[in-house]
This record gives sequence, C-alpha cells and structure tokens, in this order.
Amino acid sequence: MPLYETVFIARQDLTAEDVDSLASKLSKIITDAKGKIVSKEYWGLRDLAYKVKKNGRGHYILLNIDADYEAVAELKRVMSFNEDVIRNITFSTESHQAESPLFASVTAKDYKAGKVSTKKEPSKADLVLDQVQFEV
Repeated sequence: MPLYETVFIARQDLTAEDVDSLASKLSKIITDAKGKIVSKEYWGLRDLAYKVKKNGRGHYILLNIDADYEAVAELKRVMSFNEDVIRNITFSTESHQAESPLFASVTAKDYKAGKVSTKKEPSKADLVLDQVQFEV
C-alpha cells in the first residue's frame, strides 16, 4: 500500500487527553478502511507564525500512514470539517523515518514541556556557516 505522512495542528485550548482522543479518532478512520498507522508522534504545543482561526499556538501531531488513497482522502475530508483541527497537510512518501527530528513524545500525555537536551550539538546549518567566511 502507498505510504503517507499527515501533520495536523489542533487547537491550543485542548487538553492532553483531548489531543490524544482526537488523534485516536482520526487514526480509527484509517484502521477502519483496512489501513495501518505505522507511527504517531506528538511534537508539542508550539507557537504559530501567525494566528490561524484566532489561535496563536497549536498542538502538532504527525501520523505515518500505510493505507490506500481512499482512506487518506476520507481522513482529509473529516479533518477539513473538524473544528478542533486548525490546519492539516498530507504528503505521499517513499518510506517512513523511524523518528522525526521534531519528535517529542508518542502521546500528548507523555509530553514533558521544557524538555531540553543539555548537550548542544551543532546543526547542519551551523556546520555550513562555520565554513563560510564573511568579509566586513
């Protein structure tokens, strides 16, 4: 079956239990259509670049899906009229990553706000910028 990644943003005023409930309801749409949720990731409550439907923040959730297009189309349809989902996007992909760089936890209840690594590794952009010399 084709592979898809769906990222959706839930309203900021939802509790962790509400976010997990919403994600499981959306996952059930896929599983009812004989699809499979490969993995689910909660990326945390993050600031939005601009207000969307009067929300300045949102809960980000990633679903890695292995299902036919009809199941994904139904998921997109349901998300489009669900008032708790303020934005969503679905990508077709060749393979799923084991864990995305934005991974925070599997569920919203398990998320620990402010979880920061004490070991700061330079990003790829930092390594490239270190090699570039700027003339002033």
